Amino acid sequence: MTLNLTDTHAHLYWDRFDEDRDAVIARCADFNVTRVLIPGTTVQTSLSAVKLAESHPNLFAAIGIHPTDALEWTDETKDALREIALSPRSDGFSRPSRNTKGLKPLLRRKIIAIGEIGLDYYWDRAPHDVQKSVLEEQLSLAEELKLPVVLHLREKGDATEGDCALDLLKTLKKWHASLRSSSNLLVKYPGVLHSFSGTREIAEEAIKLGFMIGVTGPITFKKMSQRREMIASIPLEKILIETDSPFLTPHPKRGKRNEPANVRFIAEKIAEIHGKETREIAAITTANAARLFNW
Repeated sequence: MTLNLTDTHAHLYWDRFDEDRDAVIARCADFNVTRVLIPGTTVQTSLSAVKLAESHPNLFAAIGIHPTDALEWTDETKDALREIALSPRSDGFSRPSRNTKGLKPLLRRKIIAIGEIGLDYYWDRAPHDVQKSVLEEQLSLAEELKLPVVLHLREKGDATEGDCALDLLKTLKKWHASLRSSSNLLVKYPGVLHSFSGTREIAEEAIKLGFMIGVTGPITFKKMSQRREMIASIPLEKILIETDSPFLTPHPKRGKRNEPANVRFIAEKIAEIHGKETREIAAITTANAARLFNW
C-alpha cells in the first residue's frame, strides 16, 4: 500500500524557499505527500499563502495574524482577512462554507482555516491582553466564516505548562460555548493545537473541546522522551502531522532546512510509539486532516 501523507503546517512562502520552491513542492509527490496546508502569520503572508495555494492543486491556505505580530492588529485587520477569504479568484471559482445554520458565505476555494493564531509568551512581543484580544477577534472571524483554526501555543521559557496554556484554554472554552449555543458545526471539529509541546493534561482538555493535536519534528529528537510519552497517550484519531517548514526539521535531517517531504519521518516515529505500521499512521492522520479541514 502506498503512503498517503498530509503536512498540515508548512510556511512555504518563507524566503528560505525562494531558490527552489518549485522543486520543494515537486518533492511532495515524490514522497507521497498529497496535501499541504500553508498558514499565514500576517496579512501579507496570508496573501502569499493563498497565492501559492491557488497555483498548485495539492496546496491549501490558512489566513491569520500570529500572536508575535499582535501589535500590528488594527481596526481594519479583521476586515482585511475577511476580504481575503471572501474575494473570488480571478476565474471566479469559490466554494460554499460548511453547511451550518444561518448565512453560508462563499469562500475562496483554497482557504480552509484561520491561522496561524494563538498566544505566545515565549517571545512576548505583545502584551498578553493584546494577544488575547487579537485571538478573540480571529476566533470570532472563524466562527463567522465557519472555518477551523490553527492555534499557536508557546510558553515562557518553552515550559510544558504555564499561563499561556491556561489563558488559551480559557479563551477556547468560551469560544466553544459560543459555537455550541449557535449550533455552529465547528463545535465538532474546531481546530488544531499546532506543534503541541504541552502536557498530557493540557492535551486532554483541548481534545475534550474537539481539538486535534499537531505533532512536529521534535518528537524524533533523542532527548524528547517526555513528548513521546505524551503523544503515546493521545488517541490516533486526534493527531495531525506537520513539519512547520522551514523549522523543526526531524531526525535524520536535523540541521537542514525543513520541507513537507520530511513529514514521513514524523509519521514513522508516531508509528513506532503507537505500535503501528507507518502506512496506517499516514492513512489515519490524512483522514483526520480531511475531517478537520473539509478539503
